[in-house]
Amino acid sequence: MSDSARVVVVGSFNVDHVWTVATLPRPGETLSGHYRTGPGGKGFNQATAAARAGARTSFICALGDDLGGQLAHALAVADDIDLHDLPSHAPTGTAGIYVDEAGRNSIVIGAGANAELSVDFVGAQAQTITTAQVVLAQLESPVAAIESAFAAARAAAVPTMLNPAPADAQAPASLLALADVVTPNETEFCAQLARHVGEQVDASTLAAQDDATLHAMCRRLLPHGTVVITLGAAGCFVSHADQSLHNDARSHYRLAAAPVQPVDTTGAGDAFNGALAASLARRGAAAFADHVHFANRYAGLSTERAGAAAAMPHEAELRARFGAA
Repeated sequence: MSDSARVVVVGSFNVDHVWTVATLPRPGETLSGHYRTGPGGKGFNQATAAARAGARTSFICALGDDLGGQLAHALAVADDIDLHDLPSHAPTGTAGIYVDEAGRNSIVIGAGANAELSVDFVGAQAQTITTAQVVLAQLESPVAAIESAFAAARAAAVPTMLNPAPADAQAPASLLALADVVTPNETEFCAQLARHVGEQVDASTLAAQDDATLHAMCRRLLPHGTVVITLGAAGCFVSHADQSLHNDARSHYRLAAAPVQPVDTTGAGDAFNGALAASLARRGAAAFADHVHFANRYAGLSTERAGAAAAMPHEAELRARFGAA
């Protein structure tokens, strides 16, 4: 783990309650399945991925004074994550997750303490934020707190990454303006495109769009920065406003997904984001395509085991599977 390359993740911690079922439940349907519980939340998943991918990682969050909060502290110690938590009287966040035989999932989140993360608390972490190499956030925490972290990072010339997830969360234009890299999946991209550009696109058809069309959509959504659309088994699409800022030869391109046998895709997007942030922090001078290639492999490997944070592979496992990281 690099002492100098540091990722700061601002976001959520949840206790996940997961049911594995043959098919995802329909309205009014009762199914039998296998139950397990474990740590999750997009923020903590991404922090765990960043740490296990080799970056010194700090995590800024809000936790309840309960068993879930105790779990977060214990897991942060285990992965050497520098935890900055706002104590809350609300319960620690929770998520109910259904996973079918194909590894697809449906998720319901109870924000709990995550909703209490405040601008004042984030502001008190300014020293941690402004000395990072990358600041990464999602939208399971209050937007004002995330925007405060990004504003501090921008003032210190620290690159920011926004994962605009979940798809139903609001990402105001003011937050997008503070994001250097935005990393939606198909559904999240189409949701933000509709909100900010007024353009309606069916997420199920996005991967089939030609590259020039996708690039034009990305530029309309984020004129100033880089968009990385994760496309599941179809890999991902990268669109730069200025590729020279990222040592890339092309303004837009696709990268294929890693060849894996998925068991559970619940945390794949979080794995991608944490690994991408870690790679950017550790090897900032490399071509952006190299960072995305690393993140693709990392995310793919994470789907071969069940769980969210617990499924995040260590860098050594990645090297063993795919060779040099």
